Amino acid sequence: MKPKIKKADKQNKGMVDVSDKAVTRRVAVARARIRMSPYAFKELRRGRSPKGNVLETAKVAGILAAKATPKLIPMCHPLELKKVSMSIAVDRPRRELSITAEVVCLGQTGVEMEALTAASVAALTVYDMMKWADRAMVIRELRLVHKSGGKSGTFDFPKS
Repeated sequence: MKPKIKKADKQNKGMVDVSDKAVTRRVAVARARIRMSPYAFKELRRGRSPKGNVLETAKVAGILAAKATPKLIPMCHPLELKKVSMSIAVDRPRRELSITAEVVCLGQTGVEMEALTAASVAALTVYDMMKWADRAMVIRELRLVHKSGGKSGTFDFPKS
């Protein structure tokens, strides 16, 4: 089912009016992956970044990014976030990290952008902290994995 899209009002651009929407529990989960060279991956696993603990710093960066989303994305509503959690899974055979952000709020608009921002900034933090070992790291597959709450209901990224 395609969502209904209102035609843009060329005179009144700005944030969408959500004042008529019901307050519901909104959840969004986003994921990003970062792949690196064998050397960088080995050094990461050994905890050898000169900037400190890469995985914990990336998690904190993701949480801060979720909270700062309305300052970064122009038309995002400021939200009172109830939960931001970050997890990072290590995939040894692929030499990559899978970074997952989950964001929850009770509100009138969704938290998809907060989750996507959190996952992407966490991946960028890994890049920043490990670029000394590999400038060819690739951040890929930033995606919304799950969203629930609100009028549009639940979305789950299609399984391949």
